[in-house]
Amino acid sequence: MDHGVGHWFKSSYRGGSGTECVEVADLSAAVGVRDSTRPQGPHIAVGHAAWSGFLTSMAARR
Repeated sequence: MDHGVGHWFKSSYRGGSGTECVEVADLSAAVGVRDSTRPQGPHIAVGHAAWSGFLTSMAARR
């Protein structure tokens, strides 16, 4: 899977110092996740259902 395809955007939630941040992108077959401070570094891809479940569980923690 080519992780360079798709529009990457930063999370609206950041760590305590403001430097810890991830970027995500819809890569059609999956959702890509990468470190915003290292966009050329390693990436992971997770299925849409898994990403949706993750976001739902995070929203429930608020």
